Amino acid sequence: MEKYIAKNDRYDTMKYRRCGKSGLMLPALSLGLWHNFGDVDDYKNGKQILHTAFDNGITHFDLANNYGPSPGSAEENFGKILKESFKGYRDELIISSKAGWGMWPGPYGDLGSKKYLVASLDQSLKRMGLDYVDIFYHHRPDPETPLEETMGALDLFVRQGKALYVGISSYSAEDTLKASKILKELGTPCLIHQPKYSMMDRWVENGLLDVIEDEGIGSIAFSPLEQGILTSKYLKGIPKDSRAAKSTGFLQENQVTEVVINKAIKLNNLALERGQTLAQMAISWLLKDKRITSVLVGASSTNQLLDNLGSLKNLSFTTEELQEIETILK
Repeated sequence: MEKYIAKNDRYDTMKYRRCGKSGLMLPALSLGLWHNFGDVDDYKNGKQILHTAFDNGITHFDLANNYGPSPGSAEENFGKILKESFKGYRDELIISSKAGWGMWPGPYGDLGSKKYLVASLDQSLKRMGLDYVDIFYHHRPDPETPLEETMGALDLFVRQGKALYVGISSYSAEDTLKASKILKELGTPCLIHQPKYSMMDRWVENGLLDVIEDEGIGSIAFSPLEQGILTSKYLKGIPKDSRAAKSTGFLQENQVTEVVINKAIKLNNLALERGQTLAQMAISWLLKDKRITSVLVGASSTNQLLDNLGSLKNLSFTTEELQEIETILK
């Protein structure tokens, strides 16, 4: 097996942004292992995607306890690749994981109790062969567990040295403010918020972005391409091999309506005028806001990842372009 050696110029073209008011810099694009890295996927392909990412300055790899399928297998495969390829590069990497969705049976394998979070992080570290993660998130709000308990567990991980930083994902503006205040009082500031955010899903603009700015929290947007709608994939309808054509998954056929496709077609035409693919423009559009520290992209191939990286070549928009985008999205 040929040994992986990272490219010497890997930091030359990537842009890095400060995460909130912390000392941590994150790449403008981070790689998510939500899909394509489980035990049902091609291991060599996943490994090549990770190599390509790091060779192009992507230093942040984002995981969660339940990523796969099967749950946990993405972390296991990532741990193998870390050992095989990135052992000498650990200090150049930001590795994150999360817990908050269902992971194992019974009352202690889901949501936000201290019992669940402590056990979950310990399992994640074992799967990846790590002493610590750089960022650990609570993956989603738990309305039944006191926020003090959940945030107390995050604070504990930093004090134990099992996580350098902590964050939250998919919290409302109101709950983000509460969580931030609790963590500040504990002495472990909230580093980052990971919300779903794209041109077609803009809930974060109704208060959340203002909260993270006021609190000095960074942010990383997931699903920036709206599960593939903001790519060229659905411009001519629903392909048989697409996510929307499958009965399972987060994107269903009834979501890819004629109205949605027409919006994507118009956005694609504008992207072409800008010298970009639709996916590139969708990523650039998110990064135009300085409150967005990083955009979390997934990739099923190195070519797809390289296309996403092309978004960094044009991050500026004219007033006319922004107005046209708003008109299309209404």
